[in-house]
Amino acid sequence: MTSLPLVFEAPRRAMPPRHLADLDPAERRVVADEFGVPAFRLDQLARHYFGRFTADVEAMTDIPAAGRERLRTLLPALVEPVTVQTADRGTTRKTLWRALDGTLTESVLMGYPDRATVCISSQAGCGMACPFCATGQGGLKRNLSTAEIVDQVRQAAAAAREGALGEPTRLSNVVFMGMGEPLANYKRVIAAVRRIIERSPNGLGISARGVTVSTVGLVPGIDRLAAEGLPVTLAVSLHTPDDELRDTLVPVNNRWKVEEVLAAARRYARTTGRRVSIEYALIRDVNDQPWRAELLGTLLRRHIGTRLVHVNLIPLNPTPGSEWDASPRPVQDEFVARVRAAGVACTVRDTRGREIDAACGQLAASPL
Repeated sequence: MTSLPLVFEAPRRAMPPRHLADLDPAERRVVADEFGVPAFRLDQLARHYFGRFTADVEAMTDIPAAGRERLRTLLPALVEPVTVQTADRGTTRKTLWRALDGTLTESVLMGYPDRATVCISSQAGCGMACPFCATGQGGLKRNLSTAEIVDQVRQAAAAAREGALGEPTRLSNVVFMGMGEPLANYKRVIAAVRRIIERSPNGLGISARGVTVSTVGLVPGIDRLAAEGLPVTLAVSLHTPDDELRDTLVPVNNRWKVEEVLAAARRYARTTGRRVSIEYALIRDVNDQPWRAELLGTLLRRHIGTRLVHVNLIPLNPTPGSEWDASPRPVQDEFVARVRAAGVACTVRDTRGREIDAACGQLAASPL
């Protein structure tokens, strides 16, 4: 189904210049010494960036003008919006970002009655080669830096606060489900998660329980994440319960089989106490058979336990050149019923932004 190779190591490319969001508090103190300024000046800078969502140094009038000029170098404009598209009556907002080296990525901001969520990218492209995903079929360009990841969230938080989704609202959820395999850019993603969840002046102050990190099943990365002590949600993109089909739908299955991935998910759930989300893109006549629903429910009950797992069913979103389509509604309903009959919670994801290629599997970072 796919001729692209799996790529775990991103091509070596020059990373963007140092940014405030790349630095943890200890590193900020080192940089303060390097600049010859009191450490509290960098804390002031951080309070503006993380607490007020601003990167405009001139607006930081509590910092002396001479100091602002020096500190300006810590807030380079790493990602700039190229285009913004909206859908779903303005409640879905996709942004195409251009990095300093011209690399393109995308993020999607979504408004709901009780929350605002941003779906962010951790890599430019993806090396996991899943044939039904536009991002995976585009290949991997490079890893994003910690600050390039964090700044997607900061700008989304600012946009939500300023009413970009209609009414001013607070960004409450961050999902690493955009472009890339987060656990293949592990160190930068974990640093970004810490900036997202720590309180100002060290981070954006979003609850860890509102952060979801997804993976196609990189078992060593799941175990590393479990050991971090971060109570974030793990989402595993399984897409089929049998190895024969998953070897082609999710090529990383040739490295770590279904039962190995589920065992790692169990370890994560038991270590963190957090329920694991199993992502399942339902594809007509490919992975939507009732027996696969029954097998899925059985395996999840056996390997993880019904209290610690939830199936998130995703009607397949169309991508350019794909021969596949979403399953009919009666087939979808039967699949849900069979999973639930096994005692496993199963819901269907609300598809957002499909008409602007902003839905799951559609992000390709293509200019209009």
